[in-house]
Amino acid sequence: MRTLVTGGAGFIGSHYVRRLLADDSGPEVTVLDKLTYAGNRSNLPAEHPRLTFVHGDVCDGGTVEKLLHGHDTVVHFAAESHVDRSLTGAQDFVVTNVLGTQVLMDACLRAEVGRIVHVSTDEVYGSIDAGSWTEDHALEPNSPYAASKAAADLVVRAYHRSHGLPVMITRCSNNYGPYQFIEKAIPLFITRLLSGREIPLYGDGLHVREWLHVDDHCRAVQLVLERGVPGEIYHIGGGTELANRDLVRRLLVLCGADRSRVRPVPDRKGHDRRYALDSGRIERELGFRPAVPFDAGLAEVVRWYDDHREWWESAAARAAPTPESPL
Repeated sequence: MRTLVTGGAGFIGSHYVRRLLADDSGPEVTVLDKLTYAGNRSNLPAEHPRLTFVHGDVCDGGTVEKLLHGHDTVVHFAAESHVDRSLTGAQDFVVTNVLGTQVLMDACLRAEVGRIVHVSTDEVYGSIDAGSWTEDHALEPNSPYAASKAAADLVVRAYHRSHGLPVMITRCSNNYGPYQFIEKAIPLFITRLLSGREIPLYGDGLHVREWLHVDDHCRAVQLVLERGVPGEIYHIGGGTELANRDLVRRLLVLCGADRSRVRPVPDRKGHDRRYALDSGRIERELGFRPAVPFDAGLAEVVRWYDDHREWWESAAARAAPTPESPL
């Protein structure tokens, strides 16, 4: 068995790859990664005998098609994913997320890949005041990032409906965990607090997000790859909803800081107020439930960043985050 993982040197992709390689009976794994500012070879066990790393772009059809021969499954993580960056430079998001997905689906079709998972996000739905989204809810993205992922989802759907491509879509809530690049909310706040700096908080801090540990996310992706129904969409929610200011309170306590370290900043353009996924399908059909309690997972992540300062200081030196990147 051989699995191609696109974006496998990034935060979620590398966690997924490490899980596959930790299983002695797991597949041979090929990672395709462009190594943008958020990709890092040190996230992967470079010398593992079942791992092949290819430095390349998912938009490069020749490279993708050549790689795919002999692979049984594909998991597509590769994406530009930071909302703030999409507000000032949307083109990279459209190219990588939309064109890259189309190139990959086309190559999978020609290579007759057996099963494919396209990893998406809850942000494709926009914002919801109450209740939670089911998989058949309309796509109403509000940021260039979310719009590019929604477009990619529609490309994937079209390849299944038009060609019978055996691909499933997953949409997850906000992820957190070790090895996450420091422009994202939780690692940004942790690393700033550990460095004695202020942390920025958007608007009134009442924007609500649902949090999912990266290990739970990757476990769910594998379940969908193995047992999901081609053409279907599966929500992967964490089950823990928090207003951003409540998340900040938890991080202040864990990092031994006080409220004086929080600096309110003007709200983000088009900032979605609340995300919430109905994850009933994946629970009913595949038996998935999150296993990492949020408070325990968050405390573990704070310890990881405290113990791995060299990793995140090196990441900051390679590419500084956007000027604020607040919650």
